[in-house]
Amino acid sequence: MTEQKDKPFDRRRLLTRTGKAAFSIAAASAVSYLAYDDKPPLPGSAAQKLVTLPDFSLPHLPGQTISIVEGPNRTKTVNKAIELLGGIKRFVQPGETVVIKPNIAFASSPILGATTHPQLVAEIVRLCLKTARAKRVYVIDNPINDPASGFMLSGISKAATAAGAKIVLPNNHLFRHTTLTGGRLIKNWPVFFAPLEKAHKLIGVAPVKDHHRSGASMTMKNWYGLLGGRRNIFHQDINTIIAELAMMVRPTLVILDGTEVMMTNGPTGGSLSDLRRADTLIASCDQVAADSFGSSFLNLNVSDLPYLAKAQKAGAGTTDYQSLKPKFAAVD
Repeated sequence: MTEQKDKPFDRRRLLTRTGKAAFSIAAASAVSYLAYDDKPPLPGSAAQKLVTLPDFSLPHLPGQTISIVEGPNRTKTVNKAIELLGGIKRFVQPGETVVIKPNIAFASSPILGATTHPQLVAEIVRLCLKTARAKRVYVIDNPINDPASGFMLSGISKAATAAGAKIVLPNNHLFRHTTLTGGRLIKNWPVFFAPLEKAHKLIGVAPVKDHHRSGASMTMKNWYGLLGGRRNIFHQDINTIIAELAMMVRPTLVILDGTEVMMTNGPTGGSLSDLRRADTLIASCDQVAADSFGSSFLNLNVSDLPYLAKAQKAGAGTTDYQSLKPKFAAVD
């Protein structure tokens, strides 16, 4: 599969694409209205039976826990980053079901950096299906904006389905309630559980973004998109909820995309001036380590993001990514 080098878009192309996409929003919204309900399951319903998310993690291997690859092309950097960790076949076995969780919080064009880049999602789908021979791949998220519009405008719906994945929108009946052992906030709370219930592997894929409350949105904050209900109340204690999300979700692999970084006005952005190119991508079996390294893209220290220390204390990973002996590489 040959990919073109990622190309920046100018303002005229942005306005043209936005105009074309707007034509389809009404239809997409009608579809999502039927498929989406942001209310949690009713008390006493069968869906309220407490569940525990599967542990999708794999044992860490010395020197193959985190990789950092420089380069402007996401297809090349993600392939190299996964290769440095042992290759996709280390993470996905033939016949398995894989869930990919990108960040599609907003109904936004991918050139604005508020959502995971569709090219990156498509390549990970391809690796799982074509190289590792997974049986199926689901791509899921519970966006803040209208789900169908978010999947469409982000480009992820088209890219993922073209690569062979199935999109699962957050229909109310797909949520179940969970309580995090030792958690303070995640108690009897609905989560997007059904696609995960019979999955074998879980891969998180997130961009690096400024965030006006937490300071940064990266791989751990990405799991916020698995929560249902009136989850906005958790922003009152943002550091605790991000740490609890890292305790609740034990992924197989996370990909942190610093090709373009949203430096200001996060997490939504809205202008190309909010972005800067860092041309770096991280793959890691340790989400705390990935986000700890990723903080540097935003000119932050680990100590500037309290949720990192909280997650480490809870046993979700380490902030000392250097101790994991990261592998570095560069691709054209």
